Amino acid sequence: MNNDTKHLSYKHRVQNFLQEVEKKTQHFFVEHPDAKIFVENARDIAKRTEQRLNEAKVKIQIAYNDKNGDDIHSNIKSPSSPAFRSPSATSTNSSSTAPPSTVTTTLTTNASIPILNGRINPSYRASLQYIALFDYDARTSEDLTIRKGDLLEIVSRQNNAWWKARSDTGREGYIPSNYVARRDSLESEPWYFKSIHRIDAEKILMSEVNEHGSFLVRDSETRRTDFSLSIRDNETIKHYRIRQTEDGRFYITRRTTFLLLTDLIVHYSQQADGLCVNLRQPCVHIVKPEPEGLSHNTVDQWEIRREDVKLIRRLGQGQFGDVYEGVWNNSTPVAIKTLKSGSMNPLDFLAEACIMKKLRHPNLIQLFAVCTVAEPIYILTELMKNGSLLDYLQSPRGRQLEMLTLIYMATQISRGMACLESQNYIHRDLAARNVLVGENNIVKIADFGLARVIKDYHTGIYDAKEGTKFPIKWTAPEAALYNTFTIKSDVWSFGILLTEVVTYGRTPYPG
Repeated sequence: MNNDTKHLSYKHRVQNFLQEVEKKTQHFFVEHPDAKIFVENARDIAKRTEQRLNEAKVKIQIAYNDKNGDDIHSNIKSPSSPAFRSPSATSTNSSSTAPPSTVTTTLTTNASIPILNGRINPSYRASLQYIALFDYDARTSEDLTIRKGDLLEIVSRQNNAWWKARSDTGREGYIPSNYVARRDSLESEPWYFKSIHRIDAEKILMSEVNEHGSFLVRDSETRRTDFSLSIRDNETIKHYRIRQTEDGRFYITRRTTFLLLTDLIVHYSQQADGLCVNLRQPCVHIVKPEPEGLSHNTVDQWEIRREDVKLIRRLGQGQFGDVYEGVWNNSTPVAIKTLKSGSMNPLDFLAEACIMKKLRHPNLIQLFAVCTVAEPIYILTELMKNGSLLDYLQSPRGRQLEMLTLIYMATQISRGMACLESQNYIHRDLAARNVLVGENNIVKIADFGLARVIKDYHTGIYDAKEGTKFPIKWTAPEAALYNTFTIKSDVWSFGILLTEVVTYGRTPYPG
């Protein structure tokens, strides 16, 4: 038998063997359908993993070849410098010194950033496990300025609200922890908006910065394991439920399932496949999250130096002092509430600050810091650009607001009040004048000067001191008559506030 015949015979035996294996495999899968699903999932995982590895290789190569992005000129010595040579290259014999093109000595910045031939080692980029979700400008010399999309390494998490991070250029500093996410997490996807409410999703998608085909994915409000896909279809918003199969695959319709949520998004980006429109661009975040506190060292120690606070202009006048727009540390816009000397007990004034410090909610004004060493005492809070809701509603711009926008504002106020109730607090002065308006019609409850904690949780009653002044038109009858307040007293005030909203700031019970 010649070599060609032997080769054909061997090839024929191999083909028969493979056909037999395929038949047995198919028979096995018929008898064990769960095994077939397992194998298909394994193939999908392998395919996805290979795809991500290839993408990572491309990104590393691009970053390595980017001559303008990663040069660390300030930390790199000249190739002729002794600090650049290896110990074996420091001989007085110049012929033993390797030419610059062959020097591969690894240098570091901050003693931990590997530099190869004057550039960041591409392998280091793989260790940068976090990505910036928003821009952040340093507020102090200890902060780190980051831009959306920057890759970061988290050095320290001693403070939950502020993390110490290192950028891909070796710079270190503090950043707000809610401004970053792990690169391989769902939170890092630009279209994922976490637990945002349906009404908020509709409001954001209908903003001017978003267009037809803009979309976002949010957690389902009714089922913990599901998601909701919200899409802008011209001037309407359509919502689709994203469910999971028993084995964890994602789908909108059962005929098409996906191993990963990102695979589902890619599929419907390429074709509508039953949706109102294909997914064209992720929804733009119109509001960045507010960092907790002014900086990492004011989260717990909130007494700050008066010299770091600059008053710019007066925004309004209250019963006990003025409210100013100002700047902290020449970097951060703030609102500054002052206390007139002798107008009230400083301890009562600081009690308001203590209440605000404990309460954290997107629709409650955040306290940043206080200045209590000298008079006048300052309370620093976040600045809301459009002032009080009352003034805003009465302004020409406010009178242009449609009813849906007014309802959206009222919804936000109800969420803030729900947070107060959950913490066992009564506001006692809820009115449009004590609600502040920011950009994009975001509203937050302010002025906790009359707020009190209910000490007796079971009765839910707070008895005010005699002589305490109350805004009578917003105060519940039982509170006005008997100085007795409950959560229901705030519900009454909320009802009066709603009349202010729908009448664009008209005084309740005129006349």
